[in-house]
Amino acid sequence: MNPAGGREAQLKHTGLRPGWTTGACATAATTAAYTALLTGDFPDPVTITLPKGGRPAFALAAEELSAGAAMAGVVKDAGDDPDVTHGALVRSTVRILPAGSGVVFRAGPGVGTVTLPGLPLEVGEPAINPVPRRMMREHVAEVAAAHGGSGDVEITVSIDHGEEIARSTWNPRIGILGGLSVLGTTGIVVPYSCSAWIDSIRRGVDVARAAGLTHVAGCTGSTSEKTVTTLYDLPEIALLDMGDFAGAVLKYVRQHPVDRLTICGGFAKLSKLAAGHLDLHSARSQVDKPFLADLARSGGASEALAEEIATANTGLAALRLCEAAGVPLGDLVATRARDEALSVLRGAPVAVDVVCIDRAGTVVGRSAVAGP
Repeated sequence: MNPAGGREAQLKHTGLRPGWTTGACATAATTAAYTALLTGDFPDPVTITLPKGGRPAFALAAEELSAGAAMAGVVKDAGDDPDVTHGALVRSTVRILPAGSGVVFRAGPGVGTVTLPGLPLEVGEPAINPVPRRMMREHVAEVAAAHGGSGDVEITVSIDHGEEIARSTWNPRIGILGGLSVLGTTGIVVPYSCSAWIDSIRRGVDVARAAGLTHVAGCTGSTSEKTVTTLYDLPEIALLDMGDFAGAVLKYVRQHPVDRLTICGGFAKLSKLAAGHLDLHSARSQVDKPFLADLARSGGASEALAEEIATANTGLAALRLCEAAGVPLGDLVATRARDEALSVLRGAPVAVDVVCIDRAGTVVGRSAVAGP
């Protein structure tokens, strides 16, 4: 019997403790605050349901109840990840709105506001990403159903000292001003120790090979994992959670070949691979917009469009400009990333293809399969 493989086994193998995203903390605080508004009591600890079905409980670090509003706060625990928001107090203040208002999100102190295009939120919106918004809406609906509420509320998320913490992130450069973003697609912070995670990647390759698999996929996260599973119907042990360590996957597969390697990840991250970077972490490599502009020119972009791309706010903004103009920048990035991967493989008997996705998991670029 082969040992367990796949993404969950990789995390267990690292021995690192996972933590909770700001989105999960905001959802827990919102759930507690709205419950108190409807019942008069704060649940402590408060339990929420994560997108993949986990049910963690969070202790409340702050609570305050008044006639028309309730505030609850949760301290973020990032586990063993070196996250700058570890220990931050995430607060949610919930106010009842008139029937039919729905759920309205506001940025409180320490939460940023979107000021430039190219992000998954409109300009002027609080920097609370789509999945945390969905989680909060779902939990508000559950609390309303359980306690006779309408579910029409205003949710103001704030993070103590968030504006100060945000100065050590990339938020100001991408136009998120005034504080941090409320992030997360799974609710769980997966800790990354370079040595431990690279070792777990190698173990994942070994497990897949021992099981006789001929096709494995290096994925940058849970969304790309879902996409590649849908595309190729791969078993769990074929999925390598490479995170930002594209080079680690390629170098180990070069020494321990499989017939085929698919690399799947966000467009911006894979544009870094296309530009020759093997470490895709935001602290160690950046999206090269002039490089994207040159790629777009090769795909028929006008000089005016290329200049817009070179000064775009984000990689996603550059992609959207090209999509509107009918320039296949996603496919061009995927193809160049595939060629970079093949150069690292140095003629190893491995065929490679690359799939680029957006934040929703939609395929925005794809290369053909090529090998040595």
